[in-house]
Amino acid sequence: MAKTLYVGNLPWSTTEESLADAFRPHGTVISGRIITDKETGRSRGFGFVEVEDEDAEKMVNAMNGSEFGGRQIVVNEAKPRQG
Repeated sequence: MAKTLYVGNLPWSTTEESLADAFRPHGTVISGRIITDKETGRSRGFGFVEVEDEDAEKMVNAMNGSEFGGRQIVVNEAKPRQG
């Protein structure tokens, strides 16, 4: 099983690869996804990292409040999408 982590306050220049790479030292990363504005294609400043279940809590503890690209990021378990 996998869990999805929400990652907020990302620098605009963050790529999906650099987001996933930042989490790899703390466990198994399945994928990274940056959310972009539909009209401009620019990053909206947040994304999601899909990780193995057993690594999720460890990653949240390690990465929440840490510095990434000069910004203090927010990391927590993503909530399911509403309707």
